[in-house]
Amino acid sequence: MSGQSIAAIGMRQQQMAGRLPKQVLYGVVLACLLAAPLVGAYPVFVLKMLCFAMFACAFNLLIGYTGLLSFGHAAFFGGAGYAAGHAMKVWGVTPEIGLILGTGTGALIGYVVGSLAIRRQGIYFSMITLALAQMLFFICLQALFTGGEDGLQGIPRGKLFGVLPLSDDLTLYYVALAIIVAAFALIVRTVHSPFGQILKAIKENEPRAVSLGYDVDRFKLTAFVLSAALSGLAGSVKALVLGFETLSDVHWSMSGMVILMTLLGGLGTLTGPIVGALVVVALENKLGELGGYLGAVTGIQWFNGLGETVSMVTGIIFIVCVLTFRKGIVGSLGRRPG
Repeated sequence: MSGQSIAAIGMRQQQMAGRLPKQVLYGVVLACLLAAPLVGAYPVFVLKMLCFAMFACAFNLLIGYTGLLSFGHAAFFGGAGYAAGHAMKVWGVTPEIGLILGTGTGALIGYVVGSLAIRRQGIYFSMITLALAQMLFFICLQALFTGGEDGLQGIPRGKLFGVLPLSDDLTLYYVALAIIVAAFALIVRTVHSPFGQILKAIKENEPRAVSLGYDVDRFKLTAFVLSAALSGLAGSVKALVLGFETLSDVHWSMSGMVILMTLLGGLGTLTGPIVGALVVVALENKLGELGGYLGAVTGIQWFNGLGETVSMVTGIIFIVCVLTFRKGIVGSLGRRPG
């Protein structure tokens, strides 16, 4: 056996050894998620966190592995939620059709926005995505089918494939969990595929990728549409789980929130956006309860208003992470980028 063959086998063994702990981690996390409703976790709240985690992972696919900073990802997330919710409520389609329509809407909006924005780079690319996303926000504000400022209320869960009723929270939980896990597996496969390697090359050195003969704009647009489609799937599942869709999901602040989640967890890592999303959503939903508990225990009235300072607390945590964890929570713990 030649020295090169031995070296190749050694490299493969090292790669497998490096992947094993990550696979074990994925298995442990999946087991915890499967058991969560059975040990007292509220299924709808867990699904809400997972929807935002998938949204952050989709955004990270674009910025973390392609190097494109979008300020308009809320358009895909919220726009798909409105499309799926309207289809299920008004047209009476089954949940799987609604989710497909929502995902397709996110991909379509992504194709339109990406086709216009890909021609520019840097801050110009980011500002174009923000401008187009704000146009969609005002459309949703004025359109009749969105409910305007009241939002789209009373979205029915229906029956999956016309057979499996999703009105039960536990049934819905495992169906939605299967969808989210499949989406995450698609992101992992994309990152480790030849296509993903080309995206990394474009991010690291775009002129060199061009010199190697790659159609950089085509790869960027494909990554943009894929990220938009996965964001649309996250928004569609969220609308199905919560039963409503509001303007907050298409507002520019939602785009800022997903950026915060990704940077907080770890840019360019597979699990970082998930951790960042869980931290941000947990703070938004549980900080008020924690403040009330601390106020009752300590007798300090200031704690009772802690829930109203979510943005400030999140901002402080973000500043601390930027100063002390430059690569995000996961990145700073020594995990290699995806």
